Amino acid sequence: DVGAIAKGWATQRAAENAPDGILISVGGNVCATGPKADGTFWSVGLQDPDGEGNLRVVTMDVGSVVTSGDYQRAYMVDGKIYHHIIDPDTLYPSQYWRAVTVVCEDSGTADALSTALFLLPQADGQALLEKCGAQAMWVAADGTIAYSSGFSKFVRT
Repeated sequence: DVGAIAKGWATQRAAENAPDGILISVGGNVCATGPKADGTFWSVGLQDPDGEGNLRVVTMDVGSVVTSGDYQRAYMVDGKIYHHIIDPDTLYPSQYWRAVTVVCEDSGTADALSTALFLLPQADGQALLEKCGAQAMWVAADGTIAYSSGFSKFVRT
């Protein structure tokens, strides 16, 4: 549904109408319209799904960083956590990942991709990323982190 892309689309429209050199943050969607006034890149923390600070910090001067995860919009029933990203095949919350972060030029595209990749095995997600010219970081349930081929160039820590 539009929930997978609406916030990213709106963030991108705001960025297109904003001056250069600002960072827009809209709850999991971050968009930079250019480097800071001093010419340095922006730093964006990628939250640890377990709530223990940041897993990574990425840097960027222009473009978007969007994360989809199972840790902010969830509820518990009989000791089991249910989150909001529903697998259309099972009609239950997807179980592939704890979080997927996408970096790309357009915030709407990044939003759509982060949700889609959350619903796919990594190999299928990687194929989709390559078609869209984007990069991603996947966080598995056991805490294992995987990057697409070009994601590491954005990682500061």
